[in-house]
Amino acid sequence: MEQLLNRLNPWWTEKYAHDAVPRISYLEEILSNLDNNLIIFLTGMRRIGKTTLMKSVISNIQDTVPRKNILFVPLDHPIFMDKRILDVVETFREINKIAFKEKIYLFFDEIQAKGDFEQDLKSLADNENVKIFCSGSQSLLLRDKKALLTGRTKTIHINPLTFKEFLQFSNIHVEEENKHLYKRYFEEYLEIGGIPRYVLERDPGYIIELVDAIIVKDIVSYHNLKNIKIIKELFLLLCERSGKRLSFNKIADILSVSVESIRQYISFMEESFLIHLVYRDAKTLNERIKSNRKVYIADVGIRNVIAEFKDKGAVFENLVFLNIKDKNPRYYFENNREIDFVFKDTAIECKYKEAPDEQELSALNKSRFKEKVIVKDHTFFL
Repeated sequence: MEQLLNRLNPWWTEKYAHDAVPRISYLEEILSNLDNNLIIFLTGMRRIGKTTLMKSVISNIQDTVPRKNILFVPLDHPIFMDKRILDVVETFREINKIAFKEKIYLFFDEIQAKGDFEQDLKSLADNENVKIFCSGSQSLLLRDKKALLTGRTKTIHINPLTFKEFLQFSNIHVEEENKHLYKRYFEEYLEIGGIPRYVLERDPGYIIELVDAIIVKDIVSYHNLKNIKIIKELFLLLCERSGKRLSFNKIADILSVSVESIRQYISFMEESFLIHLVYRDAKTLNERIKSNRKVYIADVGIRNVIAEFKDKGAVFENLVFLNIKDKNPRYYFENNREIDFVFKDTAIECKYKEAPDEQELSALNKSRFKEKVIVKDHTFFL
């Protein structure tokens, strides 16, 4: 273990050069919490950039704190599987001759790999001079396990790249006089999406392998499921239906499995950040629960590789959802008229490169929402 820790933490012996494209907004938010006592949890889908952000934080703090006091551990590595977090930290102190009173900075990647992590984190936070950062890719597990740490944590959800980040990762800088170029670059973003490595390499095989990894590791293996083929077919159906209201009964008929199995598999996909479900804006809780949900894929690049780049209107709507996801939007449906998204006093209708028809305009104008927005192009994302 000592040899591995030395390889994983090169900054112990020399200044660390981290050459990844920085995601400034997340980096600034994390660093703004450096001096408080909160345990920082970075959540999000696999390979969305959580580990890279941790390395960016390390690169940024290495000149202001002792480098030997920074520990990075990928807890899903086989060597750490049978080790408690407390034991790894103790070994780290011994290797670098760190006194108990010295402050240490702990970065635990894939924290959900340790079933009892919350107990060890609580012990570290209560008894040692530490700043703790954790990453994880399964929402329900992290939420349940963090119960013991109530009031001690801050969760930062890492999303796919925004349009501006897409341009940055693509090494594209648009001058003021060339703003007309945004339109063409947005077409690329609509197709490629925001998975960092896919944006850099543009290899569809990477997306297929990523989806396989999520389905196999975070869903099938973790929940001890049997039929991986059904789950992959279900995800394909969901990609083809992004932006549409789901009928669990119809999907169950198509796949020849029970409705309860479909509900369960979809909930597992949601826990793994692979999809997002949107509820209907309803007057009562019962009505909301009974109504069909709409489904959106975690990244449009994934959706386009799995289901092909077609129906740009649906892809655009998916992208708008990802841009407003933190506002907890719902969809509005009354008298056979639908509004794509509503939240607080705002209603949003998505119409990529076209005008809404009379029925859509009527639904929007007659709705109770004060702010009525029609989103139709890249300007919404700038």
